[in-house]
Amino acid sequence: MNNNKRALLLALLLAATAPVFAQEPPPPSSPPSAGPSAPPAHVPWSSLSPEQQKLLSRFGNQWSTLPPERQQALARGSQRWLGMSADERGLARQRFDKFKTLPPEQQQALRQRWEKFKSLPPNEQSAVRQNFHRFQQLPPQRRNELRERWHNASPAQRQQMLQQSRERRMQRMPMRPMPRPGMRPPPRQR
Repeated sequence: MNNNKRALLLALLLAATAPVFAQEPPPPSSPPSAGPSAPPAHVPWSSLSPEQQKLLSRFGNQWSTLPPERQQALARGSQRWLGMSADERGLARQRFDKFKTLPPEQQQALRQRWEKFKSLPPNEQSAVRQNFHRFQQLPPQRRNELRERWHNASPAQRQQMLQQSRERRMQRMPMRPMPRPGMRPPPRQR
């Protein structure tokens, strides 16, 4: 599947799942010491593993001058890269090479969608990933039909499709009776 279709699918999945989780309580906040407006901290070069330092060696001389956000992103990325198998690295290189061939507007749109995804709470990110994997498991013809249907739909029709999807999902959820005060809830069936 090419990047444009993946981006469209991700946007669709984000739009479809976000309202479902809007009723959930917010996830626990970060520790009070960090505070919501705490500036990102610099990552000391010496705190990186020797493998990370080797991978990031082109930044070594200028590391201390990089913004903290960039240092943190590079440290996380290098750690992720080092944890990949050779096959995973090859796939990552292919995806990056494809990304570099996209027009700047499409690259920017993908970056914005990625930022939107990253801003979701972990449970919503998980739901988006699960929906994406379910979509990937559909037969190719069905995936193409759904893509085409979405692509040809007006914004109002898309909203209706999303609403119908939510309703079907809610109907599939098992309903459990609420226990009366002082009574134990019924045992879960497996």
